[in-house]
Amino acid sequence: MSANARLFTPVLIGGSLILLINFALRASFGVFQIPIAEDFGWPRAEFSLAIAIQNLAWGIGQPIFGALAERWGDRWAIILGAFLYSAGLILTAFATTPAGVQLLEIMVGFGIAGTGFGVILAVVGRAASDENRSLALGIATAAGSAGQVFGAPLAEILLAFYAWQSVFIIFGVIILSTLAFLPLLGSGRPASPATLEASMGQVVGRAFRDPSFLMIFAGFFSCGYQLGFITAHFPAMITEMCGPIEPGGILAGLGITTASALGAVAISLIGLANIAGAILAGWLGKRYTRKYLLAGIYTMRTIAAAAFILTPITPATVIVFSLVMGALWLATVPLTSGLVAYIYGLRYMGTLYGFVFLSHQIGSFMGVWLGGWLYDVSGNYLLVWWIGVGVGAFSALIHLPVREAPLRMPAPAAA
Repeated sequence: MSANARLFTPVLIGGSLILLINFALRASFGVFQIPIAEDFGWPRAEFSLAIAIQNLAWGIGQPIFGALAERWGDRWAIILGAFLYSAGLILTAFATTPAGVQLLEIMVGFGIAGTGFGVILAVVGRAASDENRSLALGIATAAGSAGQVFGAPLAEILLAFYAWQSVFIIFGVIILSTLAFLPLLGSGRPASPATLEASMGQVVGRAFRDPSFLMIFAGFFSCGYQLGFITAHFPAMITEMCGPIEPGGILAGLGITTASALGAVAISLIGLANIAGAILAGWLGKRYTRKYLLAGIYTMRTIAAAAFILTPITPATVIVFSLVMGALWLATVPLTSGLVAYIYGLRYMGTLYGFVFLSHQIGSFMGVWLGGWLYDVSGNYLLVWWIGVGVGAFSALIHLPVREAPLRMPAPAAA
């Protein structure tokens, strides 16, 4: 087997480790909802808006960092992202007003973009062989979920000993450790001459004139809505709506004695289940039509979300829902990024996937912000949850007409 045909290359390993750390920290923000609101006496909507702005800035920054990586090099994009991420977290620890926290989350969001999926998956995709690309993207996505497994529980543990401000500073230092893995990204396979045929402007313009690209763009909205809401609000939702944990039960025996602790564990279980889900999605994407796999994933999400809210919320249903949703959580990412690479080529995959991811983050902004605003208005999360069920069904349908075939790009005009 040739070196280029190997699945576990240094690029895949390094990129996966960066995503693991990135998402460990990002997945923990929901745990801070109640501590920050209680510390300052803020309504739930204030910190929800901060997280929503973070997600929107992440989405806006994704095509920018994708273009920066493709113009100037992946390392520079990742270095800039890591320092923005770190500075945003540390400065947030010293903010004392909602507006201050919300403005600083713009910096955090751009930092997440520079060290997140848009840049890293493009690096991994270009370095992987054709036969391994879909699975490699699935493994890198699963690494992000692996970070989610311990991110929220780590925040919960640290909050037992430190103020939330100190935890933010600790996290700001941790994100800088991603820079240690940059040398591993230098051995990736460069793009082939065939992928260099058209300029960035031609490729992006052609993609936005393609109905299939617009359908992929619109369909990714619901993924962001559901993931944004659950990451930011599910721990608080469980804390307030879940039935009691039996003192002599299995959960109590594992040390999970409060609904708050169960909320952090639920985020961890989602990440744990998605390690398998993302890898399986990447493996299936190599063998089956990606658009139908995406439609199936969104359908199953819709059914799972509706079933959860229609039944009494108990510790058992929380665990079952977390495992089911976890298996579907980021399974859309290797399929969506692989679909973009297959249709539009590898050369500007980071930029194009960055634009698609912007739709994801617009949805995430809506899920996080609406979660907080509608909670303050109605006193519960029921309406925002049902909106998520509806947009999930929309995404299942809109992927069906996508034309899954390579789009021939024009050659650059002669000088």
